[in-house]
Amino acid sequence: MAVPIRTAVAALCAGLVAALLTTGSARAEQQDHVWAVSAAAHAPRARISLDATTGTLSLAVSRDGRTVIEPSPVGIVTEQADLSQGLRFLNRKDKRVDERYRARSGKRLDRTVRMNETRLSFATAAGARLDLVVRASADGIAYRYVLPAGYGDVLGETSAFNLPSDASAWLSTYRVDNEGQFAPYTAASAPTNDYSDQALFATPGGYTLLAESDLTGAYSGARLAHTQGAGAYRIRLADDRVRTDGPLATPWRAMVTGDLATVTRSTFTDDLAPASKVAHPSWIRPGTVLWTWLAGGRPAGQSLAAQKAYVDYAAERGWPYEAVDSGWYFKKDEWDVTDPDWQTTSWMPELVEYARAKGVGIVVWIHQRDLDTPEERAQWLPTLERWGVKGVKIDFMNSEAQSMLQWYDTILPETAAHHLMVDFHGSTIPKGIQRTWPQVMTLEGVGGEEKRTNTVAHLTTLPFTRNVIGSMDFTPGAFQRVGLRPNSDAAEVGLTVVYESGLQMFAGSRESYDVRPLARGFLDQVPAAWDDTRLLAGQPGQQAVLARRSGDRWFLGGVFAGAAHTAQVPLSLGSGRWLVETIRDGADGLVQDRRVLRGGDTLDVDVVGNGGFAALACPWRPGLTTCYR
Repeated sequence: MAVPIRTAVAALCAGLVAALLTTGSARAEQQDHVWAVSAAAHAPRARISLDATTGTLSLAVSRDGRTVIEPSPVGIVTEQADLSQGLRFLNRKDKRVDERYRARSGKRLDRTVRMNETRLSFATAAGARLDLVVRASADGIAYRYVLPAGYGDVLGETSAFNLPSDASAWLSTYRVDNEGQFAPYTAASAPTNDYSDQALFATPGGYTLLAESDLTGAYSGARLAHTQGAGAYRIRLADDRVRTDGPLATPWRAMVTGDLATVTRSTFTDDLAPASKVAHPSWIRPGTVLWTWLAGGRPAGQSLAAQKAYVDYAAERGWPYEAVDSGWYFKKDEWDVTDPDWQTTSWMPELVEYARAKGVGIVVWIHQRDLDTPEERAQWLPTLERWGVKGVKIDFMNSEAQSMLQWYDTILPETAAHHLMVDFHGSTIPKGIQRTWPQVMTLEGVGGEEKRTNTVAHLTTLPFTRNVIGSMDFTPGAFQRVGLRPNSDAAEVGLTVVYESGLQMFAGSRESYDVRPLARGFLDQVPAAWDDTRLLAGQPGQQAVLARRSGDRWFLGGVFAGAAHTAQVPLSLGSGRWLVETIRDGADGLVQDRRVLRGGDTLDVDVVGNGGFAALACPWRPGLTTCYR
């Protein structure tokens, strides 16, 4: 870039965002092949540059004048056109995106979308066209490529994210089931490897979470390819060749940017996704679920008698769902078991009717291979609906290749048509899917409670990485797994709030709940959909304290890595007095404290090593003795 252009860009960076968006500034930037997009002052700002010599595009992100993402390559290559170089500018179009929508689950039900969108059109010398669409909101920047038909299959992207080399990073080595653990590095020191695209970086003035949105079978899932020693993270697609036979809009490459509280409560990836395709969603009802797999396993519990007992317990506790996991529909010759009750599907209708009479809905596990053909889906989905099953837990997709994403495209409208809520396991991560298909209540895509190698550092990183993207089926509440989980009992209670999931599956045994009545009583209160979410205190890998509101009550959960200490949590819930009931670890088990505090006071909680807490807060009035209902 010539010296005058560098001077012009420096002047623009020093100016106000509002001035950058005036007509005069836009004309100057277009002349210099530099374009700015921002939603407002103090919001993230994208700067797109076209190198006049090479015809290559780059995109940088700043916030309040500080560089968040350094200039990073932008481009895509197809069979018929290299749209990563030799580009010349054609035109710019701007528009405002203002939307309101209501989610069925998630960290906040009522959503407001306010974004500025800029579409920059380019062409190669041969006339091949590329539109780069950039969106900017108060909490993020995103871009996507839009191509006309006739360019052949996509062979790859040149897209990358250049982070400051010394930026702290929390990365998960890529796995097809997205169940890797998050570990701390710096952007440059991370080993050469592929990482999940849900990568968090401490960038100047805040944090940036890389993400993806609106991923469908029209494209291929992304991961981040990194070479140790540099801060660059390149987009690598799951497929070497993405099949396309028409116009193409790629998924959004998103950067959620702000302070840690902003990143944690962001719904940016949902906001980028298409609107709901479910016209009448009243049948979609989030809730807590009794899930006994970790307590019993297979074949224990996979019988009508055992499942009726679980339904009885869920009904007694007021938990709206019970999940029947693997084993309920296998043929007799597939497993060496002696109990004939669970060898066929014959008892499932009876169980569903038994549960319905007690106000409990049934969710059933099913393997993806049993839903991968039209004939199998035509057999299972209408049957489950006819029985009255409320949801399906579909497992073992284990791929983000285009062919599997096309299967998602097929199963999503079919489950909606049959009024079946969905929990995907061994799956992709949400990436906007819950806005477009709100019957998707949760997805695994996480190293959850089933893992025996989780660390507390991993547990305290998830609220700032995986769970930012959407609902996460971690399956907390496995109190019986003493020695197999790294945290304390109070921290385990806290996870039911710290982690958001539209179907929050409690992974404990009945016995483990009954010997912990304080934990059981708190779980009786926990909802699975929230009116608001706030981060009260946090540092990835060290601590996470979240507050989630349902009606006029706030539920608090905290998890901590490290030595015992007294946690000091700002009670940032609103003005007035609050009755706060806290569950923490005591010398002989869980204990409960009650106190009345003012909004803005500090909540002091004694936390054991690798421990945590759970709390329930409600507006205090004279005579009020409990927030429990």
